[in-house]
Amino acid sequence: MTDSCDILISGGGIAGLTAAAVFGAAGFDVICVDPTPPVTDRDADGSDLRTTAFLQPAHGLLQHCGLWDRLEPHAAPLQIMRIVDAGGDTPEPRVVRDFNAADISDQPFGWNLPNWLLRREMVARLHELPNVDFRPGTGTVSLFTRTAEARVGLSDGTRIRTKLVIAADGRNSPMREAAGIKVHTTRYGQKALAFAVTHPIAHENVSTEIHRSGGPFTLVPLPDWQGQPSSAIVWMERGPRAVELLNLPEAEFEAAMTERSCGLFGPLKLASRRTIWPIISQSAERLSAQRVALMAEVAHVVPPIGAQGLNMSLGDLRSLLDLAQTRPDGLGDAQMLEAYHKARHAEIELRVKGIDLLNRASMVEARPLRDARAAGLNALYSMPVVRKTLMQMGLGVR
Repeated sequence: MTDSCDILISGGGIAGLTAAAVFGAAGFDVICVDPTPPVTDRDADGSDLRTTAFLQPAHGLLQHCGLWDRLEPHAAPLQIMRIVDAGGDTPEPRVVRDFNAADISDQPFGWNLPNWLLRREMVARLHELPNVDFRPGTGTVSLFTRTAEARVGLSDGTRIRTKLVIAADGRNSPMREAAGIKVHTTRYGQKALAFAVTHPIAHENVSTEIHRSGGPFTLVPLPDWQGQPSSAIVWMERGPRAVELLNLPEAEFEAAMTERSCGLFGPLKLASRRTIWPIISQSAERLSAQRVALMAEVAHVVPPIGAQGLNMSLGDLRSLLDLAQTRPDGLGDAQMLEAYHKARHAEIELRVKGIDLLNRASMVEARPLRDARAAGLNALYSMPVVRKTLMQMGLGVR
């Protein structure tokens, strides 16, 4: 059987589902496929316990496509980004600096939501859009392109004729491989533990990133859980140590994470299971091929620092949408895709390199290098113009 659409989106993760909602709301006929049906329950096997912070520039895009009204009731605002250096002899704060969104805006930096909940609300939104066909449990298996169109084979035997293929199918993208686009990958020997906790001291909408060694320990605000203040934690460590932590008995793990948090929120209690993820940096040599656009982790992967990952992806999506709406008759043609590559590639390379440097600084073991890191944080924070510029750059504001 052969179907046709304007845009075929390969990948039903957060980025792919957002793209389907955005292009569907803009009036394009969209088919979105993913081989793995989304897990939309917090405690179900396979649920993604990581969280996503949508930064300020995402707000308008989510509102325009009808997602924001669904997400806002569940979102925890991020008003302050707190950086803590605990690189001394003992795991105690020695430098604490707050970056407050009020210094540059009347809105918070962004809003944090659990990934499993995002999938639930996004899938519900897609069901409301008559021109979006979401097919969970079906993946892409082949790609054949010509000047006028692409033909994509699906795992259920269906073939799709489309003007544009958006590859949003992850860091090991089958569509990127089929398009023959190479990637550059950096491996840090790190893994990240992701889980939710409760704690007796309220987070007050402050996202706290604690640096010691091995990688940052980040607490991101969540709405209260069972009457207790709650945060999502991403704990980056060198691989063997991360696996060791993953397998600790619960009481020992809670003691270890409370110590790593410098006790800033009181005793931390697990409020979910623990999950573990490899940490890499990755960037594609090109963002497009004939009738194919790469976005999100297909195009770029960065360590989870500064909420940059998905917000880079939404930058890709905004660029694609602008180009598609400016020349709808040229959807997916060579002119559009070359313009997309030029619009995004240099900025992506710059951000990937910048986050790579931040991650390496967070990993340092040697005491003199930790001291230099603390001094650098102090120096940057002490200059108001530099501090505001860094905050604006973090939001993607030019």
